[in-house]
Amino acid sequence: MVVRTSYPFLAASFYLSLAPAVHSFASYANDFVDPSKILSKTFPPTTIDSQQAIVSWANELATIGPWSVVQKSYTPPTGNKHDYASFAPYWWPDCSKVGNTTALTDEQIWTTCPYVVKDGEFNPDVRVLVNDIGSFGELSDAVLYSALAWAINGSSSYASAVNNWVKIWFVDPNSTMNPNLDYAQMQRGPNGQKGTHTGVLDLKSMVKIVSGVLILRDGKAAEWTSDVDDGLVSWAKAYIPWLETATIAIEERNSTNNHGSFYFNQLAALQILVGDKDGAKKTIDDYFNGIYLGQVTADGNQPLESARTRPYHYRAYNLAAMITNARLGSYVGYNAWNTTTTKAASELYPVVGAVASTYGDPDGKYANFLLKNAGQSYPSDASFLWNQPLSDSGLVDTSKANNNSGSGNPTGSNSQAANAALLAAPGVSWTTWMLWYLSCTVVMAFSVLDF
Repeated sequence: MVVRTSYPFLAASFYLSLAPAVHSFASYANDFVDPSKILSKTFPPTTIDSQQAIVSWANELATIGPWSVVQKSYTPPTGNKHDYASFAPYWWPDCSKVGNTTALTDEQIWTTCPYVVKDGEFNPDVRVLVNDIGSFGELSDAVLYSALAWAINGSSSYASAVNNWVKIWFVDPNSTMNPNLDYAQMQRGPNGQKGTHTGVLDLKSMVKIVSGVLILRDGKAAEWTSDVDDGLVSWAKAYIPWLETATIAIEERNSTNNHGSFYFNQLAALQILVGDKDGAKKTIDDYFNGIYLGQVTADGNQPLESARTRPYHYRAYNLAAMITNARLGSYVGYNAWNTTTTKAASELYPVVGAVASTYGDPDGKYANFLLKNAGQSYPSDASFLWNQPLSDSGLVDTSKANNNSGSGNPTGSNSQAANAALLAAPGVSWTTWMLWYLSCTVVMAFSVLDF
């Protein structure tokens, strides 16, 4: 058997083709930039270096674009280059049992050899002939940094460039991307080229594009045209149903690790773009009351990310998605910043009360903790009696303390008053009183036994 493995050549071609790898700009995993904070232009003087970096990065990215899915040399299985395509990055061919007697071409390897996963090991040939994922990543960075540069110095060239790039990728029928990811992160091999749910992650940085567009839209940039804005919204309205109903999209939504986190990033950002803030708020709520609750343990670990081959990278990666979801939530009026993944153990409540009573609780943080976690019944816990002073958060009806004083206590003031009244009654002898007292005692004794 002869197998022509051109991996050294492919690797060299791959790295040479990825000139952006030596660029100086930073491509963050994801982030949402609130347009109101940028358009207020109340930047502290200490941000001057970061402003200059943004302008520099915008200038650099402008020399790379424009970008389009039709630029790739690879043709998707549909025969339509408007379909987004990418190969699963951690899957490698195993041609050991193919049985060929001549060298296989790259295309034959892709369709003949079974592929096996090697988690964390990036196959260098995935972006040689099809690099839609790289193009979209650069597009998202270019849109964000150029919109920011426009807000910083007001140069129309930045807004004009964004308008052109967005038009080419999303609006122009000659170059637009079809609104689906049916062929994203395809697992190659003899079973055909089919997209997988992990491919939804390829468009995670849609959040950056939405951030940039909102800056230009809300800032009323003259160069951001209504036809491009309307075209982008139309594209998003066609893509959102796919993102919510396609089988591989639903599988990605149900992923409990970073894939799921980034899914919610993408969907919420698109809902904001099309003006569906209620939908975006629900999406963020679904995340923070869904998969988020199982992503971080009480000790701060992210077990699903720690189990990967590069745990530090994946933990930071998922944190970026978490923060992006929280920022998207803030934009639509949903405060997720204090949402915890674990509830305080009930045995902690008396300890918190003891600390409050010993060190004081002037700002009410300990009482608020008990109210939030133990609920409105925390002043009814026995330890509340000796853990004083400690606020009851206004929950206790203190009038009951006067009405029920001595209740259930035979030696209390009410009992003493009754005895005194009995002794003072005319015609009542000591013998009568003692018989009455003994009768009450017997009745009480039997009541206790019966209980």
